[in-house]
Formats: sequence, C-alpha cells, structure tokens
Amino acid sequence: MHRQLPPPRAELRACVIIPAKDEALNLPATLAALAAQTDGHGQALPAGCFEVLVLANNCTDATAAVVRQHARLFPQVVLHVAELCLPPARAHVGRARRLLMDEACARLEQVGAPGAIIASTDADTCVAPTWLAAIEAEIAAGADAVGGRIHSEISGEELLPLRRLQTRDTAYRLLCARLESLLDPNRADPWPRHHQHFGASLALTTRAYRRVGGLPEVRFLEDEALCQALRRHDLRVRHSPHVQVLTSARREGRVEVGLSWQLREWLNMSRQYREPHVECPRQLAALWQVRRQLRAYWGRRAVQRNHALATRLGLAASALQAQVQQAASFGELWDNIVATAPNATVALVPLSRALRELPLLIKSAQAVRRTASVPQLLAQFSG
Repeated sequence: MHRQLPPPRAELRACVIIPAKDEALNLPATLAALAAQTDGHGQALPAGCFEVLVLANNCTDATAAVVRQHARLFPQVVLHVAELCLPPARAHVGRARRLLMDEACARLEQVGAPGAIIASTDADTCVAPTWLAAIEAEIAAGADAVGGRIHSEISGEELLPLRRLQTRDTAYRLLCARLESLLDPNRADPWPRHHQHFGASLALTTRAYRRVGGLPEVRFLEDEALCQALRRHDLRVRHSPHVQVLTSARREGRVEVGLSWQLREWLNMSRQYREPHVECPRQLAALWQVRRQLRAYWGRRAVQRNHALATRLGLAASALQAQVQQAASFGELWDNIVATAPNATVALVPLSRALRELPLLIKSAQAVRRTASVPQLLAQFSG
C-alpha cells in the first residue's frame, strides 16, 4: 500500500483512515466533513497537520475516482487513496483497517511527531467539525485511545419501531456506563462518558498501537478486539462525549457483524414483537464491585489466600492467587478472571426489566457513595 502514497509531510500529527468498499455514493459527505475540521474556536486546523488515507479495496464502483476528485475539490486537505484487491480469504474489514492503521502508524513514526494519532472512521460516517480537535484534547489530557460517540439517523414512519428499539438500547448502554462509573470509577475515563469504541470513531496514539501489536486481523468486530487488547495492556481508553460522529443507518452493510447487522436484528425483532435481552444490571453491578476490590488488591499484589474475594468469584483462593501472580497487567488478570470464574458469567434479562432496574441501582449507588465506606458499597451489590 505504501508504494501508492507520497511521503508524509513534516507537519503531520494525525492520520485519518477510512476503509472503503464500493462507497462512491457515501464518500463525498464523509470527505467534506473531514475537510471542514476546525479547532475549538471555529478556526480551520493548520494546513498539513492531518491527512486522510482511504483504502479502496475490492471495489467495483468509482470509489477511488471519487476520492481523487475530492482531493482536487479540497486542496487544503491532504487526501490519499490506494487501491487493492485482497484475496477472498482476507477481503474483510479487519484486514483493510489493519493495512490502513499500519500504514498510518509508519507514516507518523517517519515524521516523528510526539503524541501522533491514528484516527479511524468509516466511509458512511460524517465526523463533527471539532472531531479531530476533541480527539487531540483527550490525548493531550492523558488518554491512550479515544472512542467517540456514534449517532445514527433513522427516519421514516415505517422504521419507528426500529428507532424505539435503538433508543431503548442506547439508554441501557448509557445507564450501564453511569452505574459502572459509580461502582468502579476510572480516572482515565470519568463521567460523563459513553459506551462506544467502534471503527466509525476510534483513535489511538502510535505508541499505544505498537504496544498492543497493531489491530487484530479478524473478519469483523476488529474495533472491539483492539479495545480489548488496549485494556489487557492497562492502556487508558477514554469514551469521550466531546468526540462525535453521525453514521448511516443502512441495513445492508459491508461487514458480517456490525451496526447494519444490529439494525436488521432489531427490525426483525420489532416485526415479530420480540424483546431484546441484555446483560442483567444487578449482576453487572456485583461484578464491577468485585473488579474494584480486585484492583485494589492488585495494586498491592496482596491477594494471598483471599477467601472472601475468591468465593465471590466462585474460585478457590489458591487459584485466584495463582492468577494474580501470573498476570502481567490488571487488564490481563481481569480478562482471565472473566473467562474462568464461574460467578463472572452474567445472565441475560429482558431489556424492559433492565431499564426499570438501572435507575434504581444508580440512585442506590449514588446514595451509598455519598454516605458509606467502600466495604459498605461492596456489600450493597453483593447480593
């Protein structure tokens, strides 16, 4: 891919990457939004401080031609396109995004800019005018990676049931994020925050990218796999409400599992009068409290035959102690606990039930947080 691109400019500090397969219709709006980037005061960003890399992979339309046309329309933006035909076994978004991120990382490292940023978006997504500036602000504040808030526009009377389901699911996710922030506060990701870290708006430093060995090359949910790798290395992932994008609500997407797949699932559920099931909030609350307690012990490496904590996880005290001693990071320890501890499994419940429970759990957590000690807070959600 790098053979198709000119050398990076010396002033480069961020690379925006866009995988694109047959996206000639959607790319004009996407590229126009990137051309309109400003700082927090509405001033245009310095020329050459960022570039846009588009990979037109396995296209049968004019995707690459559209990018070249817009490079002429927006000369103030450094815009490059490369064309590849990936073999069938590797013709998926994980491979395309990996190639782009690898290239972006190499170009930024070549320039040597401190705190350089790889920022991912999608070809059917319009970023907010301050998208890049807000990402840079979060990185400057200490984040290693930044997930942006992704909005989708569902219109039309026939899609009202779908919009209701999406709204209710979003409410559940945001309420869970609020409850988690109360029960297991994260200084790197304080409230207000959200729940999304997906390819339509996901950025990280070159240092973080190298630390985790790059983007996992999986057929779908490669963004989720990358965030899991970041957490396993105890890197700081910020879910910033200031970083925002608007993505299409198309139900025929380019990946096997993603937003378009989820929208189709919700639409089918609404037509069949079925209710989605989600993770039980009360069990999540208990698990987050265990995680908080385990992190405190991890910080002191003091989990020595901790029978109470092991019992809550359904593990023998010796097994828990062994996992603590073997893990290289807390994120790795927690991933291993979730994968092996019998009591780390969370049941699914109807979405309506979860939405009734969450405000009560949040209210209770807020009250206990104001008046109680940590042991009391743990006990509140251990039942």
